[in-house]
Amino acid sequence: MQNDQHYATTQHGYADNQKKIITRLNRIEGQVRGIRQMTEKGEYCIDILTQISAVNSALKSVALLLVDDHLSHCVKQAAAQGGPVSDEKIAEASAAIARLVKS
Repeated sequence: MQNDQHYATTQHGYADNQKKIITRLNRIEGQVRGIRQMTEKGEYCIDILTQISAVNSALKSVALLLVDDHLSHCVKQAAAQGGPVSDEKIAEASAAIARLVKS
């Protein structure tokens, strides 16, 4: 319950881009539904793979926007505080970027 309160009172770095992110995610959701429909109809493999590639690119675009927002807001704020908070946020960002690079 405490985490719920934290999220309710904390403004995340992506708050300024939240509407933009939601719009992109809605578009991606539609693309995924389209891929499912293409598969159900038995459409050509390469056409389905092309759409999967487009979804992957769109997701990476959203991820990069979130990384940028996180660095420019959360990490920047933590760096100004210094100490263990700063180290933790930098490590957290590095781990997230590493996960993105592996995907």
